[in-house]
Amino acid sequence: MTDSTQRFTGRVEDYARYRPAYPPELLDLLRRECGLTVDTVVADVGSGTGILARLFLGNGNRVIAVEPNDEMRRAGESLLSGHRRFESVKGTAEATTLPPSSVDLITAGQAFHWFDPAPARSEFARVLRPDGRVVLVWNDRRKHGAPFQEAYEKLVQTYATDYAEVEHGRKGSLENVRNFFAPNPVYMATFGNRQVLDHDGLLGRLRSSSYVPAEGQPGHREMLDELERIFRERETGGRVVMEYDTRVYYGSLAREAH
Repeated sequence: MTDSTQRFTGRVEDYARYRPAYPPELLDLLRRECGLTVDTVVADVGSGTGILARLFLGNGNRVIAVEPNDEMRRAGESLLSGHRRFESVKGTAEATTLPPSSVDLITAGQAFHWFDPAPARSEFARVLRPDGRVVLVWNDRRKHGAPFQEAYEKLVQTYATDYAEVEHGRKGSLENVRNFFAPNPVYMATFGNRQVLDHDGLLGRLRSSSYVPAEGQPGHREMLDELERIFRERETGGRVVMEYDTRVYYGSLAREAH
């Protein structure tokens, strides 16, 4: 399996342009449940191209983006460098490079399933201030319930290189999330989310996935032909709607003895 820190190399432009944003309801939740204010210092770990970081920057927070992939980190820096409270460092969930007790909130958007849970947990506990919180977020694409969703899922299952391994072997299951926070409880919330995509947007969304064949790889051309067919059959006014459930887990970590 590809090194998880390098899986998205070569897909960064599509990832930055065509992955869904996170709904503003997430900020409302964290204000109510985690004491989020403009003074909260956020470490966004596995920050990628800065999609989740941008939400907190818009809220006025100081955000330290921690990302190991050079191409993705540079893209995030390019997109977010205009925010005076944005910082970017090269690091991993297991070795963030951040000082001890330096942040109030650690977030991970679409990233926790690539972490090594035990060392990541120790690292998070190290860099969090007392009463700090951890927030894990995913935009989960809906696979059923509408003809377009089901056709797109069938396409992915047909042409993806290691989709089953990524989907079923990932460490973002509820059981693994609970184990990560244990012995403390973890709290959950879900929000609806969506993208309205024209053909180019749908193509970019597909290409941003780490498990689909890239240009020049077997199945790539056939996959694009099938995507074209699905779009023509399902579009309305030149658009299709990609529906998501934004899944949020949040809580505190027990302080580790040293």
